[in-house]
Amino acid sequence: MKTFKLKSLEILEQEGEEIKKHSIELKDGLIINREDERNQWTIEAYVDHSYLSLFNRMKEIRDEIMIQVKITKESNDYATFITSIVSINEIGSDMNVLFLGTIIDRQKSKIEEMLVKLVEQGYEGKNLIKKFKELT
Repeated sequence: MKTFKLKSLEILEQEGEEIKKHSIELKDGLIINREDERNQWTIEAYVDHSYLSLFNRMKEIRDEIMIQVKITKESNDYATFITSIVSINEIGSDMNVLFLGTIIDRQKSKIEEMLVKLVEQGYEGKNLIKKFKELT
């Protein structure tokens, strides 16, 4: 396993025909390449408690959540993951969120182009994620 510093986190959420980005202000975070047979990563975001309702809503309505992260330093490009929320833990006035997912090995612009095309073709929700996985 390899562990890296999580520097930035964005949640990508479909709202109608738009993809909305939720930029999450991190207090701290780690990302771990588990180097397992399924190529899974664990992402831990330590954030302010004010994000609790957002993450609880995402966990309730989405089996899979697309996120973008910057690893190690802010100047790095975003890496995109398809994840699920494993747990949400309240820690005093803060909280942490644990994601488990797989990295999408493509440039950000190609991913955005593909998502826009799929949305234009009428895919949304779970069908959008399923079709996206088929194409990647």
